[in-house]
Parts: sequence; C-alpha cells; structure tokens
Amino acid sequence: MSEKQNTSSENESIPSEKWFASWFDTPYYHILYSDRNYKEAQLFMDNLTHYLNMPEKSKVLDLACGKGRHSIYLNQLGYDVLGIDLSENSINVAKINENESLHFQVHDMREPYADKYDAIFNLFTSFGYFENEVDNLKTLITIKESLSEYGFGVIDFMNVNNVLANLVPEEIKTVGDIDFHIKRYLKEGHIYKEIDFEDKGEVFHFTEKVRAFTLIDFENLMEEAGIYLLDTFGDYKLKKFHKTESERLIMIFK
Repeated sequence: MSEKQNTSSENESIPSEKWFASWFDTPYYHILYSDRNYKEAQLFMDNLTHYLNMPEKSKVLDLACGKGRHSIYLNQLGYDVLGIDLSENSINVAKINENESLHFQVHDMREPYADKYDAIFNLFTSFGYFENEVDNLKTLITIKESLSEYGFGVIDFMNVNNVLANLVPEEIKTVGDIDFHIKRYLKEGHIYKEIDFEDKGEVFHFTEKVRAFTLIDFENLMEEAGIYLLDTFGDYKLKKFHKTESERLIMIFK
C-alpha cells in the first residue's frame, strides 16, 4: 500500500491538506518502497493497454506518476505521455527521462488540464488522500472533463475489504541500515500507516492516510460526477473483481 501524511523530524505540524505533498518529497518514501515490482507494473500496462485497444501515439495522462515508472514504460509502448505529480523532487527525477513524446510536470490532479487525453491513469492507490471529501469528487470530474470523446479513465485502488481482512497491525521493515517501525489501523473511514525510524542520529515520524473507499463508495462518487463505470478487475492480470478475495480494485470508466 503506497498510501500517504507527515510531521517533520522536529515534529513540527504541517497543514493537513498538504501532507500528501510532503512525505512523497522525502528520500525515505522511496527507500521504504524500493522493493516495488517493476515487472508486475509493466505486465499491468501491457494488459491494460491491450484491453483498452489503445492505438499507437494515443495521448495518455498519468496522474500521481511519482518518478514516472508507469509513464516511462507507457512511452516505450509507443504512447504520447504526460506524467503529473505534486512532488517536485519526484518530477525532477522523472524529467531525466523526457523526450518528444514523454513529459513530466508538477500539477495538482484536482486542477484542470489544457489538453484532452485518450486515456487517464491513476495507478497504485494514488486517490483518496484529500482531507476534504469534495476534492475527491472534484478530481473525478476533472478526469471526466479531460478525456477525449472516445477516451477511458482508469483508477487502480487497493481492495479495502481484502486489505482490512489481512491488515498487519505492527511490523518492522528493514531496508539497508534503516529499521522502519510500521503500525496500521482503521480510523474514521481512513486506513492509517504510522512510520517511525531513525537515520543519521535523527528521529523521524510519518503518517500515511488514505480514504477506505470500497467499490460502492466509488460507484456513488462516479454517479455524482456523471461518470459511467464500464468494468472492474481484481488484479494486474485483469481477473474479475471479487469483493473479498481480490487484491486490487481496478475500475475502467468514461
């Protein structure tokens, strides 16, 4: 679960609406999640673009792209890709890979885009971080209004029912010389992950927080946004979604 808030090493509070822009901008976020499966991500993109029957040079918008792993591979498949993220540090890293048909920029997914896209992807549970529920609806409306006439939107989210059934309350994850002490819990409709560790004599604490949206929650939001949900899948091989057994909730809409 890549899902994301932060207080600094000096425990200074930051505005709650800005937490998702802070944790991602630290090197520790990328250290903690350095074991992500890139082959699995590429398989997902292969399956997804085949399912959507996307012609070469289709315009793709990758929302919350991070350092651009999905964007880069989509571009290698022949698509014209724009990756956007709030993290300036991540975008600076991603920009190293730019070319004539691959670009990255710092942008808030709630804000409108200048162009229309044949596909808009929001991947790896990069939705549901906003404190204000209205912002989640605003994001969906922005996606809808940014799709071309025949474009498709895709949200790849965790399957909350499966996550909660298999939640590990506490664990220690060691990456290099850092022991990440992790606590997970459900509170007020959000899944929290408290992350504590020490590095170079400093003590750090971060809190990831994501809205525990179920399929029904998304269906209600999409109906309000005027979006038509076409299909749902439960994993990166695009097997059908099962309410309790599936690891992912992948939604195709327009």
